[in-house]
Amino acid sequence: MTTPYTITRVGDAYLVSTHHVNWVLVEDGHDLTLIDGGYPGNVVDVERSVREIGHQMGDIRAILLTHAHVDHLGGAARIAAAHGIDAYTGAVEVPHARRDYLQQLSPAQIPFVLWRRGAVGWVLDITRLGGTDRTGLAQVESYDAARLDLPGAPVAVPTPGHTDGHTAYAIPGSGVLVSGDAVITGHAVSRLHGPQLIVRPFSHDRGATTDALDVIAEVDAGTLFPGHGSVWTGSMRDAAAQAAATAGFWRP
Repeated sequence: MTTPYTITRVGDAYLVSTHHVNWVLVEDGHDLTLIDGGYPGNVVDVERSVREIGHQMGDIRAILLTHAHVDHLGGAARIAAAHGIDAYTGAVEVPHARRDYLQQLSPAQIPFVLWRRGAVGWVLDITRLGGTDRTGLAQVESYDAARLDLPGAPVAVPTPGHTDGHTAYAIPGSGVLVSGDAVITGHAVSRLHGPQLIVRPFSHDRGATTDALDVIAEVDAGTLFPGHGSVWTGSMRDAAAQAAATAGFWRP
């Protein structure tokens, strides 16, 4: 089963957007870096998107994770195993990715979001995509440099809060910030559009998530590639300010 998606290219970076989650491909000649990988059920979609931009799975030199929630790690873990691709994330996030512990909305916490508009359909959709899967990625390692020696020369931007080890990635040559869930631009359970914080129950530490906006504001980029929602163009200072204004948002 496949999921519809759109691909937006900015420089050598490609945002692949589905209704519920995104991933990013960064091109450097014949080589690629994959950032995140969607849900377990998105594996065929990731593979299809790689082919659609003119590459093969063997061109992926590494996978970077913004964080280890199932909608970002699930597909990436299966791709890493199937194709023998190395995976990396921040040192603090490594044990989370290996499932030494889990900082993720549990089934018992689902009622905290079910009252929101669109939530029932969201639950049904993500269950189909493998959203209840708790499998980790045993072979993930930490990146050990601010500028990673990977296609596209991504730069790690530590943005803890959504998870303790959340990392965004700047792609300097393309003027793009891959923000993961530190800043999103839309979600099935949010009626907001544009830069925003993800709804409160999805983040482990809401205060730290808000504080991380100060880090995002300093990134020199003109395009935001979020973990959820569509591409956004503008300064990261403006994106952070707009997201900060949603920090207290809680009405359906």
